[in-house]
This record gives sequence, structure tokens and C-alpha cells, in this order.
Amino acid sequence: VIKRVQEQDGIERIRFSSVEPGIVTEEFASELSKLDKVCDHFHLSLQSGCDATLARMNRKYTTEEYENACNILRKNFTHPAITTDVIVGFPGETEEEFEETRKFLEEIDLYEMHVFKYSIRKGTKAADMKPQINDQIKAKRSNILLEMSKQHQKEFETKQLGMVKEVLIEEKMHGKDHYYTGHTKEYIKVALYSEEPLENKIVKVKLRQILDDGFVLAEC
Repeated sequence: VIKRVQEQDGIERIRFSSVEPGIVTEEFASELSKLDKVCDHFHLSLQSGCDATLARMNRKYTTEEYENACNILRKNFTHPAITTDVIVGFPGETEEEFEETRKFLEEIDLYEMHVFKYSIRKGTKAADMKPQINDQIKAKRSNILLEMSKQHQKEFETKQLGMVKEVLIEEKMHGKDHYYTGHTKEYIKVALYSEEPLENKIVKVKLRQILDDGFVLAEC
């Protein structure tokens, strides 16, 4: 299916989101790397870096399998950006289990993490699990991982500075004349000055500077 999509005129980018670790095999990654429309960005589901917590979540993979998937992608793509979702404060998550998650995420060094605090949903098995984690502990754990994510994102983007990238320009930057924003294939958010209209165009730029508002400044 992916190869058929690659062949379609008018489609310039193929981006993978919410991929299960088990899908990422050597053959899968190797074949993807041959397709020039496939973005070097993979949102790989995790939720927790602790195997005991993953088991309670009824996830069908382990941290070892997740790390193996990351290694396969990094082997087959030059600078792949790997992003994920993480839930903190899942019922029964002890300090030791959270520390396992923190250490695991530190080691695998992802580009960006979307961190969520567990919230009870009536009718689910997790809603009846004990003990439920209080909001203050959830907030503390969330802040720790968000700070880590911010640091990892900055480190990844710093390594990209000076490189020439293709950016899909999506819209004008709010409140700034002649500035446009878009994403590289790695999903780096880019801000670019241009007096010519660029919306919905793919342009080659050089990444110059990391800005405080989450963008990387680039120039044509």
C-alpha cells in the first residue's frame, strides 16, 4: 500500500503516526528507506518505559521491543526523528516504576515526547485499579518528562543546524509580515522570511538558529 501511495502524482510526503513497535522490522524499515516520499519521522507508540506498567496497560510489547524498533529505524534512516506519547500516573505506578520510565526515555533519546497525565474514564478496567495516583504526583512526573523532552528536542535540532532541508510551507506566521512556517521531513517546525508567497510549497532551506518559541529559523 505504501509503495502504491508513493507512485501517486500530487502526493509529496508520507508520514507515519502512531506506529506499533512490532510493525518495525528490518525488512519494513529497509523498504521504507528506499521511498523518497517517506518522511524521516516516526511517531512510535510507547505510553510507559516500564514493563510492569505496560503489562497493566495491556500493551502487547515490551521496552526491549520498543528500543529494538528505534534502533532499526536509526540504522536505516540517517537522522530519523522519533516521537512518542507517554502517560504518567497510570494506576499503580510507583516511584520506582516511574523512575524506570524516566531512565528508559533518557537512554533512547527521542526527538519529542507528548506527555499526558492519566485521567479516569468510567467503564474502563483502569478506572477500578488501585491505587489511583493523586494529581500532585502526576503533575510532578509530567513536568520531569516535559523538561527532558524539551532538552532532547533542542539537542536534536542543534545537530541539524547548518543542514539543508526541504520544508513544506503551511501558513503565514501570525503577527509577523513575510514570515512563513512549515515542517521539515523530520517534523522540525521552521520559520522562514520571504517576500514571495510560499503557502503549500516545498522549498529548500538552511537551518540557522533555534528560536525560543519552538521554531527553528531558516533561510532560502
